[in-house]
Amino acid sequence: MPLHTTSYGDHGSRIVFCHGLFGQGRNWTQHAKALSADHRVLLVDMPDHGRSPWSERFSFLDAADQVAELLDADDPVALVGHSMGGKTAMALTLRHPELVERLCVVDVAPVAYRHASEFVGYIDAMLAIDLDALAERSEADAALVEAVPDPTVRGFLLQNLRRSGDEWHWQPNLELLRDAIGEIGGWPEAELDGMAPYDGPVLWIGGAQSRYVQDDHADAMERYFPKVRRVTVKGAGHWVHSEQPKVFLEVLRRFVD
Repeated sequence: MPLHTTSYGDHGSRIVFCHGLFGQGRNWTQHAKALSADHRVLLVDMPDHGRSPWSERFSFLDAADQVAELLDADDPVALVGHSMGGKTAMALTLRHPELVERLCVVDVAPVAYRHASEFVGYIDAMLAIDLDALAERSEADAALVEAVPDPTVRGFLLQNLRRSGDEWHWQPNLELLRDAIGEIGGWPEAELDGMAPYDGPVLWIGGAQSRYVQDDHADAMERYFPKVRRVTVKGAGHWVHSEQPKVFLEVLRRFVD
């Protein structure tokens, strides 16, 4: 089955958004609507997230190839990816450069991170909720407080809790994502070894308060993407586009227009 997508706009160049871990394409709705007056925007639910199909294993290369199936070399896109979606977008661009006219990477680098294991606690707490006994979403919120004390993060995670009739379910493939957290925090360097650097324009947006984009990541970024330009957004952490949406949108608009 193809990945689930949502489209906005009917003319102009094409922009495709890839969300991060625990996200959904609709996380980008505000930005998509703002850009749709001048662009055709596609929001993708990544594999094992949202309304896209589940898989049996996690792989950035597999995810990249699945997103690539949505694209057309005769209509190359501006590809935007955040965190896990950013790594997927980078892998796609290196493997299928003919599909990407320009690339925007949001608060992630082509490196392996050591702190991805913190998300295991989130997943364990989500899986521990007895969905059969759940009456209201507020009960799930209360059950996550200890493991996820930040109400903003908790609300973000709870967007994945859906109700069908009288039954609740999690949209992401939580058990697979938990087992694959090392791969999600990693980077498929061996598999991409020997790939030619991407010669198109690349915008690398990071949050000033985030630990995901560091100065010592620049060498890796420039090795794969020699035409990269880095922008750091003040007052933002890892979720740059939701913490500083107006600034993020202005920076992105200048890049894609």
